[in-house]
Amino acid sequence: MAQEDGELDSLVRKRIRALRVAQGWSLEELAARAHVSQSTLSRIENGQRRLALDQLVTLARALDTSLDQLVEAAPDDVVTSPMIDGARGIMRWPIKSDPGVTVIRQRMTEPPPDNPTRMRAHPGREWLVVLSGTAILMLGHRRFRIETNQAAEFPTMLPHAIGAEGGPCEILGIFDRDARRGHQRDSDGEGTGGDL
Repeated sequence: MAQEDGELDSLVRKRIRALRVAQGWSLEELAARAHVSQSTLSRIENGQRRLALDQLVTLARALDTSLDQLVEAAPDDVVTSPMIDGARGIMRWPIKSDPGVTVIRQRMTEPPPDNPTRMRAHPGREWLVVLSGTAILMLGHRRFRIETNQAAEFPTMLPHAIGAEGGPCEILGIFDRDARRGHQRDSDGEGTGGDL
């Protein structure tokens, strides 16, 4: 346990320095913001001074972060493999830090449905980026053309559907918990005809 504590102590010190450098602040500037002496801050960063809780709270505020984020342990499992739905041509990655969020990669070959009754609406929000090709997003009565490297974000309470234009396209979408549930319900019933 002592080794783990030492590793966390070292990680916190590195974070303090990295956050300071990322802001473009000198030791003197951060020390002034945190109301500690420059030499104290230098000794904290270099491991020559014990980390005190009150100083960590003050430093977290000065660095515009939270104490929780400053002392969070480094995760062991940073790599996630996708779950693959071969029938729908979808790769899905859950976001570990927020179990309500899912990332989906999908290849689309069909245009969006012409029939508005095949569009879906459900609670939530979606964000998507076109990785390759051109996608068409039907959103209510509007039609949006989304080219490679362009993104779209929209509330899913608007009836929506998405499809390809002029050949296959690949899309990376991020769904919050409500949107993901809505799509899971849609896929249990009849096909969504191009809904992500």
